[in-house]
Amino acid sequence: MKPARHATATAVVLATAGTLLSAVATSAYATVNCSSPVYKRAFYANTTFSGTPKKTDCDTVIDQNWTGAPASGLPRDNFGVRWTVTRDFGSGGPFAFTVSGTDGIRVYLDGVRKVDLWSNTSGARAKTVNVTVPSGKHTLRLDHVNWTGTASVKFAYTPRTSATVDKVKPLVPTGTSVTYYSSTGKTGISWAKNAEMDLAGYRVYRRLKGTSYPGRPLATTTSTTYTDTTLPKNDATYYYEVRAYDKAGNESAGTADQGVTTVDTTPPAAPAGAGGWSMDPVREVTLSWSQNTEPDLAGYRVYRSTTWPVTAGPENQLGGDTLLHSTWWTDRPPQTGDYYYYAVTAVDTAGNESAPSAVWQYYTRDETPPTYVPDVKAEDGERGVTLSWPWGPEGSGASRFLVYRDGHRLTEVAGTSYTDTDIERSTTHTYAVQALDDAGNGAPRSAPVTVRHVGDYTPPPAVTGLTATPQGNGVLLDWDDSTADDVDHYEIHRGVYRDGAWTYTDITAGLAFGTVWSRNRDVSLPDGEHLRYVVVAVDRDGNALDTDASSAVEVTELDQMPAETYPEESGGLRVRIDDTAQGPDIDAVHDDDDPKGTPTGYYVYRWDRSAGAYVRLTDTPVGFRSFGYTDSGAPAADTVFYKVTAVYGDGTESDPVGGHVFRIGMAP
Repeated sequence: MKPARHATATAVVLATAGTLLSAVATSAYATVNCSSPVYKRAFYANTTFSGTPKKTDCDTVIDQNWTGAPASGLPRDNFGVRWTVTRDFGSGGPFAFTVSGTDGIRVYLDGVRKVDLWSNTSGARAKTVNVTVPSGKHTLRLDHVNWTGTASVKFAYTPRTSATVDKVKPLVPTGTSVTYYSSTGKTGISWAKNAEMDLAGYRVYRRLKGTSYPGRPLATTTSTTYTDTTLPKNDATYYYEVRAYDKAGNESAGTADQGVTTVDTTPPAAPAGAGGWSMDPVREVTLSWSQNTEPDLAGYRVYRSTTWPVTAGPENQLGGDTLLHSTWWTDRPPQTGDYYYYAVTAVDTAGNESAPSAVWQYYTRDETPPTYVPDVKAEDGERGVTLSWPWGPEGSGASRFLVYRDGHRLTEVAGTSYTDTDIERSTTHTYAVQALDDAGNGAPRSAPVTVRHVGDYTPPPAVTGLTATPQGNGVLLDWDDSTADDVDHYEIHRGVYRDGAWTYTDITAGLAFGTVWSRNRDVSLPDGEHLRYVVVAVDRDGNALDTDASSAVEVTELDQMPAETYPEESGGLRVRIDDTAQGPDIDAVHDDDDPKGTPTGYYVYRWDRSAGAYVRLTDTPVGFRSFGYTDSGAPAADTVFYKVTAVYGDGTESDPVGGHVFRIGMAP
């Protein structure tokens, strides 16, 4: 659409205009050919459409808005534009002609005026006219003139598809053809496209010869082809017809019958009564099955395969091309140590073969060892000795390998290499490799190969980034991950300063979070002691730097000790404290021979650092004789101190016992 600005058309517009006036069929006008349903558009430098058009082109939709001259060589006022198109409306029917715009607009159908908005006005007008278009080809023409000012025009013709308005059936589809493919049993149906603008699609019907077409279609489609894949393969004749239907639900009459006769491609049923298997090695098998009942049965075929399921192909067929007429078969499978699978098919006189029957499975013994003796290479490395050898040649029988070290079986591998890392440094070993087949039969061992394993004597580099942070439940240590790729774990050494020197203790075994993290905690009483820490990386061969060659960090513990501490046992009263996810669990046990009598319960006190005193946690005594009390309000990540007393009937309390617990958490 050119040269004007166009809005997007909201109506479905499939065609546009041609002209009926021989007066404008000039040679310049005739040189432009626009394929239906595209409009031919002609511009005139007058409002009477006289003379030769100044310009002729094609336009897909009429939706124009000109603020100046609509084309080069035309005035901005007093011009005319004519659109024409001739198209096939199929069966025709009710249409809505919708126009809007300024100045003069007229719409013609086959030269008969259907819309007339012809006045010199700049105001926009709109009008919709319902028109019944006869079947077949017809010509639409729209004339638009602009006297002065802005020019606009919009036109669309759309079918009215309401079922209460449109009672016109589509035309019967033409060009119908049917092709039957005997190799697949499918039928291809094709037809020419209908011309109706309100066409919704097509319905394909099928009937058996001697019957009527069913009320329900075989298929509904918007295409002009359909492939019937459901046709029975039973040597019968079937007929097809195609009907068109529109958006109002009107359906055309059917096309002339197109018939096909099917071929017999229906195979017999798979033989029944077959099956069974045995795990024992066998030398001879006997198969049997039930007789098929098809009247056109020609015989049977027997198949044997070393894979499941059995493929019914010539590579697996037993007995040659001659069909078997009995319902049994005896076979002596090769003694290769393989599983052999058998299946039977039925064949009819048309050559159709059934699916395979149920499968028989048998196993044969294989006592032939492989012929492959590996050529072994050995290479020493820091982490161990790597052995390698080529895979056995095709037909050698090798499927896996045994590796021997110093005459003793070391391992079995499915590949062609193995690295022995379970050896000491500076030791010499002799290796050999033996090929095995699937049955476990072994070839002779390879020639021995001897190699000295030097090993790794280089320790990982010194740990960097070590920090020590005093906390309520000990000292938190953090450091950079070691850059060595063979680090196995870390050792942590704690030093105390005595007699002018630092003395270190290896505390690795008691670390809160194991030995593989680069973050850990030294859980100890926060009593203000000054400490030094060294962290050493250890590789898989045990190499590690001395503590003197590693960086150290010093830290002073927090001093959180209570002003008063108590023993864990006193006067027959004992206390045990364990940390849990819910809080510290305090258990107390009291001896039965207490001269003060039997306690009525116990009081639990927690040291309050800010108050500088033990605070009782319950208003009344807890438990009787033995108890478990969980302190859910205990501070996290801290060292918590408790004292416990037994309470007697007169309200007096025993001497206290005490203890503490480190609240650590579950991860570093």
